[in-house]
Amino acid sequence: MALTQTLTPWDRMRSHWAAPTWLRTAHVVTGAPIALLALTVIGSLAALSIVFIWTIAVPLVALTLLFWLLPRLSALQRGRFAAFLSVEIAAVRRGRGSRNPFKFLYAEIRDPGTWRQLAYHLLAPVITVIGLFAVVVAWSGTLASALLALTRWTEGGSDGEGALWALLAVALAVAGPWAARLISSVDEVAAVSLLGPSARDVLTERVESLRESRADVIDAADAERRRMERDLHDGAQRRLVWLAMNLGMARTTLKDLPEPAALAIAQAHDEAKLALKELRDLVRGLHPAVLDEQGLDAALSGVAARSPVPVRLTVDVVRRPSPTIEAVAFFVVSEALTNVAKHAQAHEAFVTVRQSGDRLVVEVLDDGSGGADPAEGSGLRGLIQRAGSVDGTLTILSPEGGPTTIRADLPCG
Repeated sequence: MALTQTLTPWDRMRSHWAAPTWLRTAHVVTGAPIALLALTVIGSLAALSIVFIWTIAVPLVALTLLFWLLPRLSALQRGRFAAFLSVEIAAVRRGRGSRNPFKFLYAEIRDPGTWRQLAYHLLAPVITVIGLFAVVVAWSGTLASALLALTRWTEGGSDGEGALWALLAVALAVAGPWAARLISSVDEVAAVSLLGPSARDVLTERVESLRESRADVIDAADAERRRMERDLHDGAQRRLVWLAMNLGMARTTLKDLPEPAALAIAQAHDEAKLALKELRDLVRGLHPAVLDEQGLDAALSGVAARSPVPVRLTVDVVRRPSPTIEAVAFFVVSEALTNVAKHAQAHEAFVTVRQSGDRLVVEVLDDGSGGADPAEGSGLRGLIQRAGSVDGTLTILSPEGGPTTIRADLPCG
């Protein structure tokens, strides 16, 4: 399996050290005017904001324009690196800007990427101007020294003087490529560090990617449960119903059979009914069809009606959540009521499902003996994991003597 290596700015500098000298020279030469243009724009807008700060409107417009231009100036610099050095600097993925200028400015001021870009555009003129001076001196000095050496030799001047100029021309010819490589490499390190995504940006993007992947896996698993429910309902369950009906008819009508045969039919009929009940419970546990067709209210009403402990159900959901969230809410209530019936010794349970903003809050309360501990059973731990799989939380309050409250806070999306 191939591994992807993450390169640091210094690794990139070493890997691109062998780029053609003329491309690096062109990179340095073109960098100075672009950097000075960016510095002029940034400085002018910043000065305008300071001078007319008392007007409020002028600084607002100037800063809005500055923060709007900043990523475009950064894109211009990224294009320069890609064109001359074949260095692709990824832009930080940003959300859509608000049309409200105050919200836009607030978001830009809070974004660390804004200040990192600004730092590069303030640093770039220093690097590129020094680089331009060094490159121009090196290459023009090479040409001038070579011409002076040639002139001394052709005019019959001192051989020593001509040799000195020739030596200087050679030294500058050697220094020119090194100057171009050094300056462009320093510029590259600064650009990758300040214009590219930071370690935090990379981590945030990876977390978002993993969250999306997890959501896809959860949705796929939920879809698979629905398919299994349909297959069992339409296939095995119908055959068991048919078998139980025929055995029941045989048990009722065939009265003259020998005792062993009648007993075998009666046992087979009872086993078929038991298997049908277990299969129906299994199908309901996978994903009840009524949940898809009629929503949480109807599905939870069926769970409450089948509960051995009386249940008071309140569902206040104006807008249906996503199918995955509905499934999680259903299984939280179903498993919680199962635990109430088995362990709580409760006389009554209360189930409340309500929307609060963009969250779905599910609460199951019983008047039982309490003492429910997720560490002692896999059921409650499974509910915590199921809620966490959709970026929700599940809390359990169950002191000894009761009551027990299970509260799930789930996103509606």
